[in-house]
Amino acid sequence: MEDVSKEGLSGSMIKIDEGLVTNHLNELVLETVEQTLNGLLEAEADRLCGAERYERSETRQDTRAGSYERKLHTKAGEVTLKVPKLRKMTFETAIIERYRRREASIEESLIEMYLAGVSVRRIEDITEALWGTRVSPGTVSNLNKKAYENIEAWRNRPIEGEYPYVYLDGIVLKRSWAGEVRNVSILAAIGVGLDGYRKVLGIAEGEKEDKAGWSNFLAHLKARGLKGIKLFISDACMGLLESIAEYYPEALWQRCTVHFYRHVFSVVPRGKVSEVATMLKSIHACEDKDSALQKAEAVSQKLEQMKLPKAAEKVRSVIQETLSYYNFPANHWRKIRTNNTLERIMKEIRRRTRVVGAFPDGHSALMLSAARLRHIAGTKWGLQKYMDMDELSGHQDINQMVA
Repeated sequence: MEDVSKEGLSGSMIKIDEGLVTNHLNELVLETVEQTLNGLLEAEADRLCGAERYERSETRQDTRAGSYERKLHTKAGEVTLKVPKLRKMTFETAIIERYRRREASIEESLIEMYLAGVSVRRIEDITEALWGTRVSPGTVSNLNKKAYENIEAWRNRPIEGEYPYVYLDGIVLKRSWAGEVRNVSILAAIGVGLDGYRKVLGIAEGEKEDKAGWSNFLAHLKARGLKGIKLFISDACMGLLESIAEYYPEALWQRCTVHFYRHVFSVVPRGKVSEVATMLKSIHACEDKDSALQKAEAVSQKLEQMKLPKAAEKVRSVIQETLSYYNFPANHWRKIRTNNTLERIMKEIRRRTRVVGAFPDGHSALMLSAARLRHIAGTKWGLQKYMDMDELSGHQDINQMVA
């Protein structure tokens, strides 16, 4: 027997083009998927008609009226469905329902990507990788317009019910203006209703966090039906207190204790911040308002002994603004003496908008921020009871108590 050299053996080996094989297999899979789905549609049509195509039967309920084609995106690729039409009944099938849900899911994903600041070209690449279909810039633009319409409708919806506790806050984002980058303020409000659940009440654009901006925002909330407010919780924003007195004069205002601490820390050496923080927290750990005021005076005197007269002055001048929560049920104090519940959301908005950098205009900044708020409202955040409001019924005459 002749020896076969390695060179001769390698030269006689069959070389397989993996690319061609893969393409052929993909075509076979796609063809099989298409045939299977169309077979299911035919079987569904037979079931609705009560007989197979062209079959004569006493149990027949309907007859065929042709079919129409519809594209469906599958993991194997795009297939063509031949959807049967019936003369009497409307042909409905779980396959089409799944298609509609998938179509809606893709649409929502495209909108979310755009609102999250992903470029149009990047969206095209992502959709092609995920679904095998490359959307056009026009499609993204149309979906963007649709999203804006939905968000605007949500932003201006009527506010129903009463909200005893309302949290207010604002963040500053960047926008490009005539070739320059300028600031735009986004103002937001959430409330706790009589049912104890948190609701997003509103979000709006304000050129800056001043009296005009807050007044316009509160006017917007009041026009939509916001009522029953007993306490506003916020930082000491410029012009906010005057705006509250103008639109909701019967409501009290609680200055966020965390922001109050930071206000005092601004005149405290870094090495003494920890010690001063403990002293300030002891004020808001008191059992009632009178005890808190006495403690505040003791803390002020201690700060003076520590050679921190400016800090002592800040405590004396501001402490009353941080003690409004004592007029409400003790079980609510921890959640209404700070603005943390809204600040966490604003941090999430800032995180999601950071990828954009500078927005083309204030409206775009507002839309993305509103979209994030609307999403949060539909998550566990808005579906869990935040506090028990039954105890508030014994505190209806809040203004009389304060007086």
